[in-house]
Amino acid sequence: MDMKTDTAKPNILLVTADQQRGDASGGAGPAFLRTPHYDYLRRGGVTFSRTYADCPLCVPARVSLMTGQQSPLHGQTGNGPTGPHIPRERSLPSVLRSQGYATAAIGKMHFGPERSRHGFDEMILPADYYRQMERASHPWRPMRHGLGQNELYPALATVPECLTLTSWIAEQCVEYIRERRDPTTPFFLWCSFSKPHPPLDPPEPYYSMYKDAPIPEPAIGSWRDAEECPEAIRRAGETWSADQLSPELLRAARAAYYGLITQVDYNLGRVLAALLDIDLLDETLIVYTSDHGEFLGDHRLAAKSFLLEGATRVPLVIRPPRSWAMAPGAVSEALATHADILPTLAAAAGGVAPAACDGMNLLAVLRGEQPARPALHGVTGRADGQPGPVCLGVTDGRWKYLYYPEGPAEQLFDLAADPQELTNLTGRTECGERMRALREEVRAWHADKRTGFAPDGRLPVHPIGADDTRARRARVWPGFHTEHFGKDVRH
Repeated sequence: MDMKTDTAKPNILLVTADQQRGDASGGAGPAFLRTPHYDYLRRGGVTFSRTYADCPLCVPARVSLMTGQQSPLHGQTGNGPTGPHIPRERSLPSVLRSQGYATAAIGKMHFGPERSRHGFDEMILPADYYRQMERASHPWRPMRHGLGQNELYPALATVPECLTLTSWIAEQCVEYIRERRDPTTPFFLWCSFSKPHPPLDPPEPYYSMYKDAPIPEPAIGSWRDAEECPEAIRRAGETWSADQLSPELLRAARAAYYGLITQVDYNLGRVLAALLDIDLLDETLIVYTSDHGEFLGDHRLAAKSFLLEGATRVPLVIRPPRSWAMAPGAVSEALATHADILPTLAAAAGGVAPAACDGMNLLAVLRGEQPARPALHGVTGRADGQPGPVCLGVTDGRWKYLYYPEGPAEQLFDLAADPQELTNLTGRTECGERMRALREEVRAWHADKRTGFAPDGRLPVHPIGADDTRARRARVWPGFHTEHFGKDVRH
C-alpha cells in the first residue's frame, strides 16, 4: 500500500469506546446500526478487520495501550492497580511529549490509583462528572435506575441526553480542542467514552431507536450444553446467571446496547466538528477502537473475560491526515491488538517506541516495511493459579485454539467457515495435527516469554473444583451497586 507522510507532526486523536464488539461497528455491524461518524472515519482511513483484545478486560487493554506491550508481557491480566505496570517515562503520553506534543486524557481511564496521570499533562475523569452532577441545582441524577455496571438488563437513562456522561465527555473534548489546548504545539488527545459498557441505559431517542430493529440472535455453540464445554465457561454462565436470561430480555438488552453505540457515535460527531471548525480535521490522525467486546448472551455468557470472538474482537480504524497518501476506505486483514497503538502513534509523531514495546507499527505494516504478525496470543485470568476463569489462546486470523487449564479443556475453531464459533473441532480426526501444533505453539510462546502461564515450560493443569450450582447462584454478586461505587469506573 502506497502511503507517504509529510514532515509536519499531525495532531493525534485517539477515541476509545468501552465494551464495543467488533461486529457492532460500521461495515461489520448490522445494516440498521447508525454510526455515521465511525463510517466517515472508515471511508477515509484503513479498517483493521482482525483486531483483538489479547486480554479482554478493561485494565489490561488500557495498560497495553499505554505501554505498547501485550497483556501477558506487561503482567496486568486482571483489573487492578496500574502503577506497577505503566512506567511513566515510557508511557504513551510521555513518548509523544518527547516529540513536542501536549497531552490530555478525557473520559474513562480506569487507572489505579484513580488520579494517576502516567505522563499525561492533564486528565479529566468520570469522577469529575459525577461530582459536578452531585453539586448541580437541578434534580436529575445519573444512574438512579438501580442497575449496576455489570448487569445485562436494559434501562432508560435517568438524565436527559445532554446531561449524560457520554455527552459530557464529548463536551470536555470539544472545549479542549477549541479553548484549552496550546495552539503552538501539536496535541495528543485521548477521548475515552465509557459506553456501551453496562448499565445498558441509553437516553431517548437512543433507548427506543432499535426496539423494532431485526436484532441478531445470540450465537450459541453446539458445544455450550455438551460435556465438552469448558468448566470455566459453564461456571461463568451460572455465576452471572446469564444462562437464565430469556430471549425477550436479551433482545431488549441488545437493542439498548446498539442505542448506546449510536449515542457514542453521534457525540463523536461533535468532537470531529470541533476539529473542523478550527481547520484541524485534515491535520489530525484519528484512531478509533474499543478496549474489548461484550458477549450479549453469546454462548449464554455476559460481559467478557474469555477469548471467544464476542469478547475479544474489537473495531479499529486509522484515519490519516489528508496530506498522507493513503488509499481511502482500505481494509487490512493484518492481525492487530492494543499494543500496536503506541508504536504506531510514536512513528506518526516522528519518534520511536521504547525498546520494551512488543507491539507493531501498523503504519509500517501498511507500507510493506514490516511483515504482519503471523499469530496473536491471548490470555485471561491470572498466572499465579488463583481462582477465576483462565484461558490461553492463539489465532492466526483463521484458526483459533483455546486452552483451559481447569480440566483441562480445549477448543479449536475455523473462523473462516465458522465466525461465530458454533462448532468445536477438537474431536475431529482431520484436525489432530493442527491441534497439536497450536497447543505446542501456545506452550512454547508462554515458556519463551516467561509469562508465568506455562510454569516449568508446561501448560498448567488444574482439577475441576467441586462447587454446587444452586449455592453459587445464591451467593454470587450479580453486578449491582449504587452510582457511588468506584469513582472512575462508573459508567
